[in-house]
Amino acid sequence: MKYVVLNVVLICLLLSLTGCGADKKAGRENRAGSGQEGEAVYQGEGADFMQAGKSDDKPYTADTKMSEVISEPLFGDYGRLIFPTDSGYFSGNTLGTLKLTWYSNIDPEKNVEIANYMKDHAAKGEAIFYDIYTDEEKEDDPDKKDTGLFFFKGSPGEKFAICNAGGGFAYVGAMQDSFPHALELSKKGYNAFALIYRPGAQTACEDLARAVSFIFEHAKELEVDTGGYSLWGGSAGARMAAWLGSYGPAAFGGDDLPKPGAVIMQYTGHNDYTENDPPTYVCVGENDGIADWRTMENRLEHLAASGIPTEFHKYPGLGHGFGLGTGTAAEGWIEDAVSFWETQTKY
Repeated sequence: MKYVVLNVVLICLLLSLTGCGADKKAGRENRAGSGQEGEAVYQGEGADFMQAGKSDDKPYTADTKMSEVISEPLFGDYGRLIFPTDSGYFSGNTLGTLKLTWYSNIDPEKNVEIANYMKDHAAKGEAIFYDIYTDEEKEDDPDKKDTGLFFFKGSPGEKFAICNAGGGFAYVGAMQDSFPHALELSKKGYNAFALIYRPGAQTACEDLARAVSFIFEHAKELEVDTGGYSLWGGSAGARMAAWLGSYGPAAFGGDDLPKPGAVIMQYTGHNDYTENDPPTYVCVGENDGIADWRTMENRLEHLAASGIPTEFHKYPGLGHGFGLGTGTAAEGWIEDAVSFWETQTKY
């Protein structure tokens, strides 16, 4: 099935400019805390911080250079994954001047809030990043070194969500398209993850399948409820969420696990679907020159005809990649999406 999906991927990538397995659980060890798969990287004791260099306890501001965030001793090696690893897809050199290719409405204040959230929680010794691949797997495939899950922890025992940024399957625009969403979800008590994945539709979906499998495998340590989880995404990330929703993690190399309880999609031209898709929420901008909103409206009409719960919103004057939509006609959409998710997973 996944090879059929990839034929659709190639067509979609050519038409829209945005584009969408791993080892089985039986071949993996649970290595949480061992320095390999499952490691809560650089959780933090004062002595460890001193070994890596002294951290500045001053909060980040809009004038903080991105290079300072990347090299923050508290973050260890994963600081380089906060921004796109390919510098060709972003411009600016501070949190206040960051621009990402294909994205609009980037909020400097949210950039600062996200960076300070990470710094504050890392300073408290809390795990904010998890590897999803073992050292051996990353050695065999060096591209897997640029993957992982940033964790925005909510209430212990609450459901989880995985947020997937777009970037045309060329880069991961997390600072606009998954970190803000995960942070807001955590404020509501949900356990939210933001996935950093490899370029390419197939590998991105494999990484998402691995991430779902990782969270299920480590649910006890992570203190998450795996029932009725949700997958979120914008642009290419929305395609990833939809494909995992349509075909399940196992179709992309993950474990044989339930499909998500809901899929939340933003601004994409994804038209592939099945009659067994999860409940799906969509929001788009009417002026999106990359992904025509009519494509998503048509897709949801097909899902609704199959009896699948759907919700569709389009906003006037908005283009591609509006993220949380703060200060725009889309502001507050995330509240609607959370309400939709909650409605589908009540039990």
